[in-house]
Amino acid sequence: MDFDLKGRTALVTGASQGIGRTIARMLASQGVRVVAAARRVEELQKLAAQAEADGGAIFPVHYDLTQENSASRLAENTSDLVGHVDILMNVAGGTRPFPIDASREAWDEAMTLNFFRPRELAHCLVDGMRERGWGRIVNFTGTSEPLDLNGAASGKAATHAWAKGLSRIVAPDGVTINSIQPGRIHSEQIGRKYPTAEKEQAFAKQYIPIGRFGEPEEIAVVALFLASPLACYITGAVIPVDGGLRMFAF
Repeated sequence: MDFDLKGRTALVTGASQGIGRTIARMLASQGVRVVAAARRVEELQKLAAQAEADGGAIFPVHYDLTQENSASRLAENTSDLVGHVDILMNVAGGTRPFPIDASREAWDEAMTLNFFRPRELAHCLVDGMRERGWGRIVNFTGTSEPLDLNGAASGKAATHAWAKGLSRIVAPDGVTINSIQPGRIHSEQIGRKYPTAEKEQAFAKQYIPIGRFGEPEEIAVVALFLASPLACYITGAVIPVDGGLRMFAF
């Protein structure tokens, strides 16, 4: 499918594996010049080589969200490589299950990973998008039905509220901001949580109406749609891609 993205530029965080890697690869296949950011640079280099062999362009950049000023440095590095950013895919993040007495430091780390850095990165780039009259920000978040105490759930909920508020301000300038809630999508993180086919199948049978875990391509295609001109009337939305896992109606 042609998403009408040829000639655009994109920054994808968390691009060394799973959803982020797949999004970076699929954007490059659409003629987008992609900056792929993550801590595991060697994996990004393999991704860039694959994209080049397929006729695309991916530029690997080291990015550690835990470092102070990492968002501004990444924005600067990206501008040096591709000039400006039309599309930001905020994919990097991670689950953080906590006991009730978790430390302040643990909570700070969870919020930094799942809210502060994605927000900072978006604010580094959104003014340029507004000036050019076009931009797309897609945040990968998480469930709004936490089953226990998890720092990631709090960070992602904050992302939903922030993104909704900002979307109302920047929409007149041609910039949209949306959030995607992944369900059980095959990745390294999901593989650690469900290490055997039996565990995966048991969960899917009990909780997922479609009856299986998803593939990265099945959620990446939604992200590319939201990044495209085809989705120009969608902003401030939170969209689950989970095979029916979520139980709430609204």
